[in-house]
Amino acid sequence: MCSDYTCRMMQFGFRAHDFGRMTIDTLAQTFAAFAPVPIQLALHKALVDPPHTGTISPAYARNIRTTLAQQGISIGVLGCYINPVHPDDGLLDSALQKFEEHLRYASDFGCLVVGTETGSANADCSFHPQTSSERNFDRLCRSVERLVRTAERHGAVVGVEAVARQHTIDSCDKMVRLLDRIDSPSLQVIYDPVNLLPWEGLAEVDGSIGAVPSAQAQSIFFSQAFSAFGDKIVAIHVKDFRYVDGWKQGSMPPLAGDLDTAGLLELVGRHRPDIDILLENCDPRSAPQTIGTLRRMVDPTS
Repeated sequence: MCSDYTCRMMQFGFRAHDFGRMTIDTLAQTFAAFAPVPIQLALHKALVDPPHTGTISPAYARNIRTTLAQQGISIGVLGCYINPVHPDDGLLDSALQKFEEHLRYASDFGCLVVGTETGSANADCSFHPQTSSERNFDRLCRSVERLVRTAERHGAVVGVEAVARQHTIDSCDKMVRLLDRIDSPSLQVIYDPVNLLPWEGLAEVDGSIGAVPSAQAQSIFFSQAFSAFGDKIVAIHVKDFRYVDGWKQGSMPPLAGDLDTAGLLELVGRHRPDIDILLENCDPRSAPQTIGTLRRMVDPTS
């Protein structure tokens, strides 16, 4: 349990599209029950009438910002999840243009961070053996550098999220390489601890791998990320996992699996107490109980 004052500064929120597609007015009414609350808003996943690429305007973005703010809702991350190493150059350029449009209008949305994962050598971002190659890493760096230069011009931030085994950035070490190669305050990290857990089990201190990783093993593993790039983390995703027949099942709702959630929040409270924690894969029916439990973990009086 986090008892320090700084830990109570955390804000828990949601990915909006986990609640389904809806109009912005309905979305605001839906999340008002959790206010004050940050959300991750992916326009093309959360809205029934998303804008086409090239049609976002300052007025459109400000209307969304105002509609949400009136209900105590802020946008913690503007989601624009693309494949920044798409094998088709033309489709890659189109995806980068879409992301750049989000960066240009991020401040009008009231959100500086536009987020994406780092993609795969397969168009659909599924596993491909060449994704881990140096050639693919270089391709990612070219895409990210283009996006970061756009972000710098517009006072925005590119938030990148790693995924073990499957995506170009699949480890803490590779994330550090990317951050070192493109050294800019406009490049930051969306940290998803479950995404980075090894697919085939987490080793204990003695090297053994059990069906359920201990709290100690999880703490050591998660601490590596905070040591490596903790000062670059702008948002944290929280969901849950289990290892089933030796393979990670990593898309479970928060508090539904084997994640040492209390221990993770303790680490967050020590390293990044002012962060938005965005919950993934939440069932809208259980969301009030889930967020209430998490809030009490960091502040028993809430």
